[in-house]
Amino acid sequence: MKAPMHPYAVAALAILLPGMGQVANGQPKRGLVFVFFILLLGALTAKTASPDVSIIGRYAGGIFIYALSLYDAYRLARLRFEIWRRAAQA
Repeated sequence: MKAPMHPYAVAALAILLPGMGQVANGQPKRGLVFVFFILLLGALTAKTASPDVSIIGRYAGGIFIYALSLYDAYRLARLRFEIWRRAAQA
């Protein structure tokens, strides 16, 4: 069985490009869905936030989904890596 990417490498990809962690995990549609909702909620909160809100507050919806996508990519990569590691040890 081929070794999956290390979870830290997947996390680094996910930090650099939203959705790429899911693509590295073999779930490109899931990555595309995350990118869509990052853009959608980022635009929605930017449109509805008051002008005196900070840039983080202005795009809080997109930042929240981005953080969820980071966790999702790392969690799945960690799970796949541990399953592979235990199978390789047996």
